[in-house]
Amino acid sequence: MELLVCIKQVPDDSVEISLDPATKTPDLKGVTSVVNAFDTYGLEMAVRLKEKFGGEVTVVSIGGENVKNSLKNCLSVGADRAYLVRNEKADSLDPLNIAKELSHAVHEIENELDRSFDLIFCGKESTDYASSQVGILLAKELAMPVAANVIGIEPEDEAVKLTQETEDGYRLLEAAVPCVATIQKPDYDPRYPTIKSKMAARKKEIGELEPFGETDSLIKVLRVFAPKKRSAGIKIKADSPQEAVAQAMSAITEARVL
Repeated sequence: MELLVCIKQVPDDSVEISLDPATKTPDLKGVTSVVNAFDTYGLEMAVRLKEKFGGEVTVVSIGGENVKNSLKNCLSVGADRAYLVRNEKADSLDPLNIAKELSHAVHEIENELDRSFDLIFCGKESTDYASSQVGILLAKELAMPVAANVIGIEPEDEAVKLTQETEDGYRLLEAAVPCVATIQKPDYDPRYPTIKSKMAARKKEIGELEPFGETDSLIKVLRVFAPKKRSAGIKIKADSPQEAVAQAMSAITEARVL
């Protein structure tokens, strides 16, 4: 199987990020850039499919020179090759233009490798903007079927069976290949690189592609603001359940919740 994983480099979402009071934009000084969490799930799923059914895994991203570090990390956990669409304006692109860039990159990589991809993986969303649109729009640009919020994939003849997570449970889908899948967190975690795999990844070359074209963003950011912090709750101390209920009802009444 030929598998392609689209990744995005984002600020580490385990770090609390505040707004710069001068620029009113996220203050990212000292914040490490990492591979988007949902993209790492897609990469792990692709690598597991490769190990079970054979084939190769390619990763692609859009951005500047610093994105190569994230691509190297992908190579250290099972990807076979990596490509960077060098575009210094990647952070300002809207989902549709990102999808168009990735679509062009897919065709460029397929021409270079002289083979077509069977499955294309995208994280269901990025942890910085969380629009959940790029994978769907990429499928449209490539004229491929797409399944969102996928947690499992099983190849079957000229198709794949996909397990999709929904609000009510799970849904089993079938799609012809090639197709696009946006990945939700499965019931396993991404693997960690070893020292040996890190050293091997450093020696691998990362292919570079030219951007598809400069296009004005379809989205204009009007304002960035931090969400309101939740107020602290109250603790109820009582000698009996009846007294605890009375205190709780009194607090609810004072807060005018009821």
